[in-house]
Amino acid sequence: MPIIATSLGNVLLEIQDEKLTRLQFTQDPLSEESIQGIAKEVKNQLDDYFSGKRNSFDLPLELKGTDFQKSVWEAVNQIPFGQTTTYMKLSQKLGNVAAIRAVGAAIGANPILVIVPCHRIIGTNGQLTGYAGGLERKQALLELEGFPVQKSLF
Repeated sequence: MPIIATSLGNVLLEIQDEKLTRLQFTQDPLSEESIQGIAKEVKNQLDDYFSGKRNSFDLPLELKGTDFQKSVWEAVNQIPFGQTTTYMKLSQKLGNVAAIRAVGAAIGANPILVIVPCHRIIGTNGQLTGYAGGLERKQALLELEGFPVQKSLF
């Protein structure tokens, strides 16, 4: 599994059959192996994204999860660059407001961070809420996309 550098830290890539199946932040050191194939394309697109040259990704993904999780991740993937939505609005979009906790759990289980932009989901009160990569990274991703993040005064 290749590990590549980004401006927000190293990320681990899992690839199966030339499809990205996982992207997660890691403390592990960079890979010694050469980056080739889809891993090289992921690296190139991430480099472009972090340098402000790209606002969407065009990569072959294989999202592994339940049908419900996949439906949530597909809805998350429709949130445009530089915009956010809330867990409640996403639940409404999926047609089941009562599923807000299940939606939150599915977002928390997102296997492909950054590319499936779960960082664009915020709390109803506008606050940053959980992110598998850490709230500092979530804030940095939103700021990179030009979304003003309200910082606490305390």
